[in-house]
Amino acid sequence: MQNDITRLSATELLALYRRGALSPVEATRAVLERIDAVNARTNAYCLVRADEALASAAASQRRWRAGEPAGLLDGVPVSIKDLLLTDGWPTRRGSLTIDAAGPWTVDAPVVARLREHGAVLVGKTTTPEFGWKGVTDSPLTGVTRNPWDPARTSGGSSGGSAAAVASGLGPLSVGTDGGGSIRIPASFCGIVGLKPTQGRVPVYPPSTFGTLSHVGPMARTVADTALMLDVIGAPDFRDSLALDRQPSVSAQLDVSRLAGRQVAYSPALGYATVDPEVDAAVRAAVGALEAHGARVSLADPGFASPRAVFNRLWYAGAARLVADIPDARRDLIETGLAEAAEVGARCSVLEYLQALRERSELGIAMGAFHQTYELLVTPTEPIVAFAAGVEVPDGSAESRWPSWTPFSYPFNLTHQPAATVPCGFSAAGLPIGVQVVGPRHADALVLSACAAIEAALPWHDRWPA
Repeated sequence: MQNDITRLSATELLALYRRGALSPVEATRAVLERIDAVNARTNAYCLVRADEALASAAASQRRWRAGEPAGLLDGVPVSIKDLLLTDGWPTRRGSLTIDAAGPWTVDAPVVARLREHGAVLVGKTTTPEFGWKGVTDSPLTGVTRNPWDPARTSGGSSGGSAAAVASGLGPLSVGTDGGGSIRIPASFCGIVGLKPTQGRVPVYPPSTFGTLSHVGPMARTVADTALMLDVIGAPDFRDSLALDRQPSVSAQLDVSRLAGRQVAYSPALGYATVDPEVDAAVRAAVGALEAHGARVSLADPGFASPRAVFNRLWYAGAARLVADIPDARRDLIETGLAEAAEVGARCSVLEYLQALRERSELGIAMGAFHQTYELLVTPTEPIVAFAAGVEVPDGSAESRWPSWTPFSYPFNLTHQPAATVPCGFSAAGLPIGVQVVGPRHADALVLSACAAIEAALPWHDRWPA
């Protein structure tokens, strides 16, 4: 029964709770037992609080039996990326520079919303130090591995969350995304991940990487992703850029919305090199959109690679982050992060402002593009997961992670919603993801397109060994 329970989606769990066919305690216990059994294989969790989770599940069980569930996720096991504050639990951000003693007395907005909706918080998932790169290993927690092949990376920086969801260690997880950090690991691990419209999910404390950083849902199904967004997307006064309360995304999830929509398919954004296996899988996903009535055209957005703009903003954020660490602890920082911070520290104010100008120009260009095409479809990543424990694939001519993830960071610059959904596997059995990008505030349309792909290519039915 344990394996059956841990393979249930959040929406399936809630339906069983509603009928009295399964209890939150049973579901939470199954997840905890599975964590005990398989977490050592991937190193997805860096903190598990079993007693607290079971107590929370018991309270949820009482509410369900009384016919008074607390909210949309009452009794559903959820994990939290260890960049996000959790009251009573340490948030060490993958860094030896942070003291576990705390004090830890604040919930991030997303964590507060999950508690309000009765979710069972199981523990914290791994991250690279301060979430600075696209793979997940850190001086504090070591290497996080891919459930489909532990010799491979889970991606990052939300690699622990992706590995946990893909392994059945809880159906939902909260990730963060400053340059692809939800979508990269979701693609590598074969799950769904959404970087919402900037401001759709409140962020607190403010990231040193500024509005590049987003918080979003990670799940095995599109329906679960939409449901989680409905919960964590509520406004919070601590984020001055947070949007007002938005209509339910779950209520708008409808594949029939694709009929007649103009969709651009860009296999390389005009500048990337893509593995042939990835290209073939993404083309099949595009066919699924056409089958649902979308009018798909081959079209690039028309911008050159914005990596130089992203790097300037990202490395400047890294410099600010490192500058906030006490001098006595800076020798504990990972070498790669220290090197990135050194680059960022050399950025002048004028160079930074120029990068912001170019970022705005990119956003305007994408806004114009979406006057013609309502959605843009690309590969999520040009490659499948590579070896664990390194920042770039073997043989790479460059040393930093943005060199191999050309499809993700552009849409952090533009504040658009972008989601990844599984669309196939390589010959080696590694997941491949397709990315759907929409104009600002079109989160529901983006997820409806993902739902159409999911329905035609139901890869979420496959599990790692």
